[in-house]
Amino acid sequence: MQTAKEIARELIDRLPDTASFDDLMYELYVRQKIEAGLKAAEEGRTVPHEEAKKRLLGDAD
Repeated sequence: MQTAKEIARELIDRLPDTASFDDLMYELYVRQKIEAGLKAAEEGRTVPHEEAKKRLLGDAD
């Protein structure tokens, strides 16, 4: 498993030379959210699609 430092280096290397700090922060934020989502899925902390729709749209069928 990669460390956060290794992941950050890879992200930096993939960004164009014209990237701003905001670009870098966005990429790190997205990567963090993806990692958190994958971990939640591995731990079974997910919601079935139909349940998500009910939560977002209410119980209207």
